[in-house]
Parts: sequence; C-alpha cells; structure tokens
Amino acid sequence: EEIRFKMSPEEKVCKYCGVSYLILHEFKDMEEKVKAMEKEMKFYQGSIEREKILQEKLQSLSQEFEQYKIDNESKTER
Repeated sequence: EEIRFKMSPEEKVCKYCGVSYLILHEFKDMEEKVKAMEKEMKFYQGSIEREKILQEKLQSLSQEFEQYKIDNESKTER
C-alpha cells in the first residue's frame, strides 16, 4: 500500500528499462511458481511411468497366480 499510494510514479519505475518494480516483482514471483510447478509435474510424470510398470507387474503376478491355481487343482484331482 505504501508503495502504491505514497510513492510517485517515477519512483516505481526502473529508469533503465521503464518496467514498474511492482510488475517486475510479480513477474519474478510467477517465475518461481512456474519452476515449482514444473518440478511437481516431473514428479507426477515419473509417478505415471512407475504406476504403469506396477500395473504390468500386477497383471503378470495375477496370471502366474491363476496358473498356479490351475496347476494345483489338477494335482489335487490326480
């Protein structure tokens, strides 16, 4: 509030590039948020790949289990 209302416009703008310090500060905050989101997306991307591998392992183990059940039933009948 102090910056917005008490400072003159000349004090709020970079004399070199003309960009408002308030906008520059918001831009830097957004850059940090984007970096954090990219890091989180990489984690979730890895999660999807890990889940796919686990699903394949689960399916393989289920098939093995069914085969063992069938083998056990045939042995029991003999």
